[in-house]
Amino acid sequence: MENRLDVIDRTVAKTYEWLHEVAGRSTLEDAHRAYQVLRAVLHALRDRLEPNVAAHVAAQLPLLIRGVFYEGWEPARTPVRMSLSEFLARVARDAAPMDAGEAEKVARGVLTVCWDQLGQGTMDHLISVLPSDYAVLF
Repeated sequence: MENRLDVIDRTVAKTYEWLHEVAGRSTLEDAHRAYQVLRAVLHALRDRLEPNVAAHVAAQLPLLIRGVFYEGWEPARTPVRMSLSEFLARVARDAAPMDAGEAEKVARGVLTVCWDQLGQGTMDHLISVLPSDYAVLF
């Protein structure tokens, strides 16, 4: 008897699609590294946002990536006010080893994939709630 669930198969396939796109946009060597980068950027972004905005963004993510987004989240401790340089330093730390220049490149790569996958409406809303200096990432 086959016990596969289509919803699980689709979210795994969609997650690999995202990882492949992140790797390509960020010139990363493999899916494992793309996962580390995706996770670091999503967590830094999540913690920078007001909880209701973070939940809105998460609702647009594929199921498995949504789980990564929410992993370890403490909504009562957000938003964490981070300058762009602090945001990039956090990405660099969490996706180590990486310098600030590489952190900016991978953050752009992840956010480009988000733009492609989530659409202009969601991303325009995201841009509108972030400090203006974050615009360089989009």
